[in-house]
Amino acid sequence: MAEISGATLWRWLSRDALRPWRFRSWIFPRDPAFVQKAGRILDLYEGVWEGVPLPPHDWVLCADEKTSIQARRRRHGSLPPASNRPQYVEHEYQRRGAWVYLAAWDVQRAKVFGRCEPKTGIAPFHRLVAQVMSQEPYRSARRVFWIMDNGSGHRGQKAIDRLRAQWPTLFPVHTPIHASWLNQVEIYFSIVQRKVLTPNDFTSLGELEDRLLRFQDRYQQIAAPFQWMFKRRDLAALMEKLDAKEFSHAA
Repeated sequence: MAEISGATLWRWLSRDALRPWRFRSWIFPRDPAFVQKAGRILDLYEGVWEGVPLPPHDWVLCADEKTSIQARRRRHGSLPPASNRPQYVEHEYQRRGAWVYLAAWDVQRAKVFGRCEPKTGIAPFHRLVAQVMSQEPYRSARRVFWIMDNGSGHRGQKAIDRLRAQWPTLFPVHTPIHASWLNQVEIYFSIVQRKVLTPNDFTSLGELEDRLLRFQDRYQQIAAPFQWMFKRRDLAALMEKLDAKEFSHAA
């Protein structure tokens, strides 16, 4: 009786054109105002608001929270990388608590402002806004656009009214539902994940906070504005493609 090894079978399957064990998740746009909301954000990245170019003293910021960043103290000390050897990090760890890292990214100036908070909510987000809006050039700006998602601390008309009552020059701009990928601060968060939080090896919350804030200061010394490539024309092409898929699925 012939036998096929697992390695051989896996090699055959890997060469095949169909690989049913592989998949990628995605979310179909459900926001009825998706195009309108996304278009406003793409316009701001191009320096335009309601069809008019932004004047020199208007600013565009992107803000969000990176939640549940744990400080994991490894049960044995990590070994630094050496010649022909990667860094060794102990698999087991002790939890030392967690932070929420709130950050705002200035799209034009490539500046980042951040803080660590024990939890999300209205008050922590307002503290981030106050941290930014209390300093120049935002304090004396004519308009400061804040692009943000629909998190519980800053969603809906009540959040808009609350923010503008305290900072009349602040213009909240919400992303469509399930479209945080339109928020440029997510790019910065991905850099933080790679450069600061991987591997996660911190003795305390204090060390984790110190590392996040020191990286933030260092990064903006060398940062440049992100080259945002997704434009209005790409949005139109995306929606045309999705409409075709939806029609095909309904048929």
